[in-house]
Amino acid sequence: MTEVKLQINEKEIRLNKIMSTVLTNINMGFINALSDIPKEKKKLILEISF
Repeated sequence: MTEVKLQINEKEIRLNKIMSTVLTNINMGFINALSDIPKEKKKLILEISF
């Protein structure tokens, strides 16, 4: 089961199932297009700082 967490300024933002699925699929599409990515993925951390 995929678990997605979103935090903005250290405040956790609740995501419904649809948003969790959308964020997972969009990011996995980008990641799978990269080279040298392991086939088996256990945990992914994506951090964006502004």
